[in-house]
Amino acid sequence: MTIQDNIDVVPEPAPVVAADEPEGTLTGKEKVAYGFGDLGNGFMFDLGQAYLTKFWIDTAGIGPAVVALIFVLVKLFDAVMDTVAALFIDGRKVGKRGKFRPVMMVSAFILAVMTVVTFTMPDVEMGWKIAFAAGTYAIWGGVYSFVNGPYGSLASVMTRNIKERAQLATSRQAGSLGAQWICGIAFIPLMMMLGGMTASNYMWAALVMALLGMVSFALCYRGTKEHVKVNREANKEKTSLKDYGRAVLTNRPLLGLVLMSLFTISSMNVNNMMMIFFAQFNLGNIALMAVLNFVMIGASIVGIMFIPRLVVRFGKKRTVMVSFAVAVVANGLNFIIPTNLWTFMILVTIGYVALSIPNGITWAFVSDTIDYGEWHTGVRREGMTYAAFSFSRKVSQSLAALVGAGMLAVSGYVAQATTQSEGTLLGIKAVMTLYPAIALTIAAIIIYFIYNMSDDKYRRIAKDLNEGRWEHGIIGESTRASLAMK
Repeated sequence: MTIQDNIDVVPEPAPVVAADEPEGTLTGKEKVAYGFGDLGNGFMFDLGQAYLTKFWIDTAGIGPAVVALIFVLVKLFDAVMDTVAALFIDGRKVGKRGKFRPVMMVSAFILAVMTVVTFTMPDVEMGWKIAFAAGTYAIWGGVYSFVNGPYGSLASVMTRNIKERAQLATSRQAGSLGAQWICGIAFIPLMMMLGGMTASNYMWAALVMALLGMVSFALCYRGTKEHVKVNREANKEKTSLKDYGRAVLTNRPLLGLVLMSLFTISSMNVNNMMMIFFAQFNLGNIALMAVLNFVMIGASIVGIMFIPRLVVRFGKKRTVMVSFAVAVVANGLNFIIPTNLWTFMILVTIGYVALSIPNGITWAFVSDTIDYGEWHTGVRREGMTYAAFSFSRKVSQSLAALVGAGMLAVSGYVAQATTQSEGTLLGIKAVMTLYPAIALTIAAIIIYFIYNMSDDKYRRIAKDLNEGRWEHGIIGESTRASLAMK
C-alpha cells in the first residue's frame, strides 16, 4: 500500500471543480443509450431474481431449502465464469466496433433464449426437475457473465469526466429500475391475462420480457461509442492469473467496493425476491405487489435523477453515506411498526429510494476503480477489475437467496397454501425490513473506512492517465518490472 493510499481515509470534502477535469465527450443520446443496456439486463436478470424462487417453489414444487442451495451453488459457478469472461475480454483486441460492444450484443441474444428456458419446467420426476433448474440456471449465469462484464466495462472507456460518469451511472440505474418497475407491475398481471400462474404462462410471460431485453440491448449497442483512448502497450505482454490477482488485490478502492456491494446488492435482491410473498401473505393480496412496485420503484426512478447534482454538490462518497443512513432508519422502523399497508408502503419506498441512489453511484465507482487500477499498476484490466466487482454481486445474490429462501424453509413455509403460520409471516417481514437495516449499516461502515478515493484524488489520476502516465512512470515502460516489486 502506498503513502497516497493512506491519506484519504477521512471523509472527503465537498468537491470543487478542478481545472484539470477531463473534458466531456458524450452526447445526450449516448447517455440514454447506455442506460438501455441495463434496461435489457433487468428484463432478464431482475426477472429471475424476483420470480424464479416463486416459480420453482410453488409451480415446480421444489422445496425452499433446495431452491436456496441451487442459488448458492450456481452463483459460485457464476463467479468462476466471471473470471473466464474477464480473461476473454481483456485478451480481446480492439476492433472497428470497439472492444466491448460486440461481445455484449452477441451474448445478449443467447441470454434472452436462456431466460425463457429457465422459466420452463418439464413434467418429469422431482430429481430431474431439480437437475433441470440447476443446469439451465447455471448456463444462464455463464452467459450473463459475457453480457454484464463488457457492458459494465464499457462505461470506463466512454468518458473520464466525473459529471458524465455520474450521468452514465444515473442512466444505468434508471434502466435497471425501469426494468424492475415494468416486470414488477406487469409480469403477474400478464400471466393472469394468459389464464393464471401456470408453468406454461410463466414461460410465455418470460418470452415477452426477453424480447424487450433484446430490443433494449440493440439500442445500447447502436447508440454508444468507446471514446477514451487507452494505452494498451503494457497489455500486449503475456499476463498470468498471478498478475491479474496482484492487480486486483492492490486496488484498495475496488476492495471497498466489493465488500460494500455484498450488503447493498443482497438487500435489494432480498427485497425484490420476497415482495411477492409479503404481498400475498403478510398483506393478504398478491395483487398488491404490482401497486407496491409501482410506487416504490417509480419513486426510485425519480430519486436517482438527482444523482449527478448530488455528486457534484457533495461528492460520491458523502452522498452514499447519507443515503445509507436514511435507508437504515426507514427499514428499521418498518420492522418495528405493526404491518399496515400504508406505513409499509411509505417506509419501503423511502428505504428503496435511499438504497437506489448508492446503487446508482456504484457504477461510477466501478469506472473509477478501473482507472485507479491502471494508474496504480500501469496495466489496464477492465475485464478482471469488473469481474472482481461482479464476483461480489454473485456472492451477494447467493446471500440473498440463502436469507430469503432459507428463511422460508426454516420458518415452515407451505407451498401453494392460502395462509402461512405466524412464524413464517414474521420471517418474511424480518427478511424484507430488518435484514436491509443491518446489512446497510455494515455497508456504510465499509465505505467509510475502506474506500479511500475522493473525487479530487480521482481528478489527479484522470489527469495522469490522459497524459499517458501511471503512478511510477510512463504507461508501457517497465510496467511489469514495477509490478513485480510490489
